[in-house]
Formats: sequence, C-alpha cells, structure tokens
Amino acid sequence: MCGITGIYAFNQVGRLNMINLAAATQALAQRGPDHQGVFHNELVGLGHRRLAVIDPHPEANQPMHDSSGRYVLVFNGEIYNYRALREQLLNQGISMHTSCDTEVLLYLLITEGIACLPKLNGFFAFAFYDRQRHTMLLARDRYGIKPLHYYLDQDKLLFASEPKALYAYGLDKQLDFTTLYTYLQLNYVPAPMSMLKGIKKLLPGHYLQVGEAGVEEKRWYALPTAGQTFDGSFAEACRQMRTLLEQAVADRLVADVPLGTFLSGGIDSSVVTALAARHTTQLQSFSIGYADEPFFDETHYARLVADKLGTAHTVFKLTNDDLFAILYEMLDYLDEPFADSSALAVYILSKKTRQQVTVALSGDGADELFAGYNKHAAMLKMLQMPPAARLVKSLAPLWRVLPQSRHSVLANKWRQLHRFAQAVRLSPAERYWFLAAMGDRQYSAHLLGDNMEQVDMTAFEEFRKNITGHLPQAGGITPALLADLHLVLPNDMLTKVDMMSMANSLEVRVPFLDHRVVEFAVRLPDEMKITSSIRKRVVQEAFRDLLPQALYRRPKKGFEVPLLKWLRNEMRSLITDDLLADKLIEKQGIFDVAAIRQLKKQLFSVSPGDAHARIWALVVFQWWWKKYFQ
Repeated sequence: MCGITGIYAFNQVGRLNMINLAAATQALAQRGPDHQGVFHNELVGLGHRRLAVIDPHPEANQPMHDSSGRYVLVFNGEIYNYRALREQLLNQGISMHTSCDTEVLLYLLITEGIACLPKLNGFFAFAFYDRQRHTMLLARDRYGIKPLHYYLDQDKLLFASEPKALYAYGLDKQLDFTTLYTYLQLNYVPAPMSMLKGIKKLLPGHYLQVGEAGVEEKRWYALPTAGQTFDGSFAEACRQMRTLLEQAVADRLVADVPLGTFLSGGIDSSVVTALAARHTTQLQSFSIGYADEPFFDETHYARLVADKLGTAHTVFKLTNDDLFAILYEMLDYLDEPFADSSALAVYILSKKTRQQVTVALSGDGADELFAGYNKHAAMLKMLQMPPAARLVKSLAPLWRVLPQSRHSVLANKWRQLHRFAQAVRLSPAERYWFLAAMGDRQYSAHLLGDNMEQVDMTAFEEFRKNITGHLPQAGGITPALLADLHLVLPNDMLTKVDMMSMANSLEVRVPFLDHRVVEFAVRLPDEMKITSSIRKRVVQEAFRDLLPQALYRRPKKGFEVPLLKWLRNEMRSLITDDLLADKLIEKQGIFDVAAIRQLKKQLFSVSPGDAHARIWALVVFQWWWKKYFQ
C-alpha cells in the first residue's frame, strides 16, 4: 500500500513541471512513511511513497526497474495471488530478485501487457513506463478500491493517488460548478468528476494508454451481468458463499507486518473476523465506541463476537471531546470535499488501530453487494407494495409535519417514513437517485443561485443516466445494487476507507470485494439477498453458526458520529460566524446567501431532518475552499 505520482510530458513546456516531482511525491508521505523514491528522464518522472507490507527489504522499494533497465513501475496496492503468479514467471525462466508482489506485477506487464490484469486478485493503481517505446500504462483495479487522479492538457499528463500531489505541480485551481452541483446532492464527488476543472478520476476497471500521440482511455473489466443467474438452491448458495469468502479472507492474511481486523459488531465485520480467526492465532480486532452517545455505540456486540472467537480485542471508547478534538485534523487532510460524516469514525479507528498493526481487514462492500441498507429494504417494499407500504404512502402529509431527525429513534423513524412516502411516487431511476442523495436537483440549484449558469446540465444528466438509466420499471432489487456498485461503493465507501486509513498509514483490505465474491453476488437472485424480513440473507445464513445469535436480533445502524449535536453546540460559532457567515458567503460568490440562511435556520429548528448532513457538506467544502483558494 503506497502513494504514487508522476508526469508524462509531451513537450519541453510540459517538462518544466518535473521540478515539482519531489514535492508532489512528498505530499503523499502519509500513504507511505517507509521510503520515498523518484525516477525521471527527460520527459517522464515517477514518484513513490512506500508503506512496506510485503517484503520490507530495500530491494523491494520503488520505482522498480527490471534487470535491463528498460521498464519502470510505481504501484499502489496488493496482489494477493502474487506467489502463484511468481511461480509461473519463474517457470518461464524469468529471474526474480525480491519476494514482493511489485516485482511480479512488473514482469507480468513486461511479458503480457494489459492482458495480465484479469489474472490479478487484489487492489491496485499503477503506472508502468517503457523507456524504449516511450509509452506509459496507468490502470485501476476492478471496483475502485485504490484511487487514481489525473490532469491532462496539451503539454503534459500528471497523475497521483491523491489530488494534493497534483496541487504540488502548481496547477491553476478553478472550481468546477457541475461537480459542486453534484456534490451538493451526494455529499461526495463521484468519478470521473473532480472539484477542480481539468482534474479527473480514472474510473474503476479502466486504464490509460499514454504515448507521444496522446492519451487513450479504455475499460479492461466490466461486471458480468448478462445471462448468468445462479440456478442452484439457497443451501448451495450458502455453501458457495462460505467457500468463496473464506478463501478471500485467507488470501488477505498474507503480510510481513502485524495484521488485525475492524470489528464493529455488525454482521459483515464479524464474519470477516470469524473467518480470519480460523486461519491465524491470537488475531487482533479493533472497534470504537461512543462513551457519551449510547444511541450510536455498538461495542457491546463487538465484544460478544470477540469473546466467542477468542480474538485479542481492543475497544477505543471515545468521548465527544475525543471525537471533536480530532475533527479539524481530519478536515485538514481532505484535499477534495468529502462529506460522509462517518469518515471521522473511520479516521479515528484507523489512527488508533495503526498504533498496534499495519494492516486491517474490514467488512466493507457487503451492504452494496447483498442489499444491506435501509434503502434496499425500502425499495423492496416499494416493489411489493404491501398494505403497510400503501398506508405509509397515503399518510405523506402527516410525515411531512412531524419532527424529523437522524439522532433520536422516533424522529428518525418519522424521517424514514417521510422519505419513503416521497420516493414511492417516483420512477425507479428517480427513486434510486433520491434515496442515494442528501439533496435533490432543486436543492442544489437553490444553493447555487445565479451560478447555475455555470453548471453543465447536459453533462450532469449524462452522468446520472449512466448510473440510473438501466433501472427498469419492474426489475427487482438487483439493478439498484448494480447502481450502488458503480456509484456509492467506489465514490463514497471505498474513498472514505482509503482516505482515512492512508491518512494514518494503515492498509485496509476488503475480502467482500474479492472479484470471485462480487461476481458470485451479482449472479444471485434477489430472494437470496433480501426478503421482507431479512437483508443480506445469504451472508447471514451462511455464517450463522460462527457468530453470537444476539447479532441476528439487533437493529442495523450506520457508522455514524453525533454530528447534529456538534453542529448545534461546539461548531455553532464556526458555522454562524465563520464558514457560513453571510459576509463570507457574499464575498465568495459561490452560494446564495438566502438559501444558506434558510438551511441554518432548519438546522437549529425542532425538525432538522437531514439539515445536519447538508450543513456538514457545506462546512467540509468551505474548509477545503479556504485552505486552497484563500
């Protein structure tokens, strides 16, 4: 796990950016504290920061060259099946000088080129340079576990694991209002968009071929979704689920450094921990709890799992003061607005976990694959429309006037019923976007006011259609899950984990996103994933014997923080007198002053609804804007 950056200059003007290569590499120090290396010739430069996980010896440092010196590789990620691939290369007569996966990838690219990518079981973003042909290949893993950002103009291509490294090249920063319009709805920036004009994110499963003639982007991986429905019994599906995930977990235990698991007390992380405990003795597991917020605290369930499995379990019990003390440190690390508030919890968990291990396994991905979210249960009800769902729909005027908030049981239930009554009236495509977003197009337009003239609505609608256009009028829950795999998973969940873990030099591995597990999940019929009474059905049933039964009787909760309380109390002055003060909003000329006032009024009302999440998105944006534009 590392950080990479580089430049491919098309001419001598582009070559001038080479002077910033070392600074750009240094900007990624948190991703790789163990070593910094750079390579450059006249027109190409590559930078690498290393977090040593496999083969920590200096010979495995990067940039890595082949024995002839013709090829150079910088690589961020892990290839779990590298040992088997290494044996194949050795059998072909290729000499290897390290025991690391980087060298394996280097020689696979030399011998097979882009054709080797489907052989890789792992996560990655890399740049591979052929000095003789003066060509470069950049690629990203199947599901977007590892990031890759790039900037392209007539003089150069710049790339990096994080935007902060691109900023180090001295780019002219211009706000992209189409991206901001999208961010205000989703609370994150989806690929290929970026908050700054000119910067893009390489899409998952895609690669860039770079040469003197220019840059070409192509897809190397797509989910196999047509005509491959699983036709076995549910019992057979459970057996396959168990076999595939156990292998995925075992593969991800390969490391030359201390390793543990995140254990939240939910089904997904508990399953991963249970399977890992079968393959290693004295497995370490980690969870965080909220000493002041019992509504959000789930450490009791994590402890039940740890006790049953016999893991060396550590609970980081945090007060609101502990959480708040780290808030601005986390905000400072963000180099692009990202407003999933659970990022703070992941940041703190990663920071604490890194004190004891270098690698952690997590349960991320299961909700998107197997229908684990509240929205999935709601969508199923909307498809089936039982009497209770029809009643909720008919009572829409009542839900609208009742107090709504995420931060109490009753008010949260009213909030959910209100959203259900709104969503059920929409088409499948509109419904999906509504349930995936924190605000709709009207809300974003209201906030931007006159700046809507700078929003390219054609580009926005094309992006939205790419995500939701395949959602049929009546097609079960699977189309929505596929949309999640392209939108929510890579751009929210995986971005969050990558940013917050790498900010603390911790590698996080995600067994549920082993491509064999994903492709199996995609093939399963809806009823094996979700019914009216159970979500993630095949996951829950396949591993029931390994987990405490109490986990099956608990309500599902998100990995949240007490955001509403902070915004109304500790952060009130920051909002009203600084980041969202009328004076700053007027000076910026980005947001409509009256719209911001209205949102602040809702935040401090008895019925805040989702105002806290919307305000938080603005706080994150403003913090970022002040850091990079003032």
